[in-house]
Amino acid sequence: MTAQVGHVAHVAPERDVGLQGCYAGFVTRLTAFAIDLAIAVTLFAFSAGVFEYIASALTGNQVILRDAPIVAAILLAAWWVFYCTYPLAQAGRTVGMTVVGLRVVRVDGSDLDGWHALLRVVVFPLSFALAGLGFVLIILRRDRRALHDLIAGSAVVYAWDARAARLRFLAKSSAE
Repeated sequence: MTAQVGHVAHVAPERDVGLQGCYAGFVTRLTAFAIDLAIAVTLFAFSAGVFEYIASALTGNQVILRDAPIVAAILLAAWWVFYCTYPLAQAGRTVGMTVVGLRVVRVDGSDLDGWHALLRVVVFPLSFALAGLGFVLIILRRDRRALHDLIAGSAVVYAWDARAARLRFLAKSSAE
């Protein structure tokens, strides 16, 4: 049994296949963001510790990034931009998006390029402005695009290995 969603046919009984290509909702996007935030901050903290250790050993003075909060904030912001932009430009998804099965595409469905990935990441903080009203658009708009998606010309869709999901569905159907 198939159902039409937009212009793409989907197999209705299997969630993994049925949602493939549909716009992603708020909770799934928030989950991906939380995963990415945890990973990025953990990697930054580890790298900062390694940097402090090496810099202290080389200079003979104790180097602590906490003593330079502006430098630490700039480095963290630069790390966040790189952490998000590079995988978005290369694969259309971050680690968190991969875990929950999301992908960022251009509005026309084509792959996200480096420029639009960078633009999306740089304007992302605007969605937090005014008490997060940029994210309310995810709930209000049919295409589930937040403010940063509108500015960057991007959309977030469900996208996991549909072929594997279809094979699981067929295997489950034939076993019954």
